[in-house]
Amino acid sequence: MNEPARPTLDALLADVRACRVCEHDLPLGPRPIVRATVDSRILIVGQAPGAKVHASGIPWNDASGERLRTWLGVDATSFYDETRFAIIPMGFCYPGRGSSGDKPPRRECAQLWLDSLLERLNNIELTLLIGQYAQRHFLGERRRPSLTETVRAWADYGPAFIPLPHPSPRNQAWFKHHPWFDNEVVPMLRTRVAAVAAGAGQLA
Repeated sequence: MNEPARPTLDALLADVRACRVCEHDLPLGPRPIVRATVDSRILIVGQAPGAKVHASGIPWNDASGERLRTWLGVDATSFYDETRFAIIPMGFCYPGRGSSGDKPPRRECAQLWLDSLLERLNNIELTLLIGQYAQRHFLGERRRPSLTETVRAWADYGPAFIPLPHPSPRNQAWFKHHPWFDNEVVPMLRTRVAAVAAGAGQLA
């Protein structure tokens, strides 16, 4: 008996965007926000959309995204070119506010969808792991005891992964106290992103 055909990436993304599993637990309702094509070369894995991104439906369309694009050395046109960058957070919908910022990404997204999405992204050469949730999922026991230590040990995870802090303005104190990140990691990141993306056309 023949096995049923595996859904294409486009079909799977349509299913993801129609997901309503957590509907009753989301303060603003479901709006899964993911972007990818089979040609994507760099995968960005963050935490979960914030309220502003939920409203616009555009990932990283906020101050955090502006800083991230500065780190990467790309403009918005290149950043939103899905043949270059796939954007799949650990949680696809805005999870609501907690006592000190947004709540953690809901686990259902990774449990239901993440592996199936990754299986269809066959051209990914570099995955950027932004924040502790992405690093925990992808690096597992290879993670260092803290995010700071994990980011500082970035060379141990290459060439496939680069762990990064979250570019949120809330992390301004972290950037101030860890100048090595801007001095060492950001230049490396820009070089690596440009090299990987070169196969998809020169980034602006």
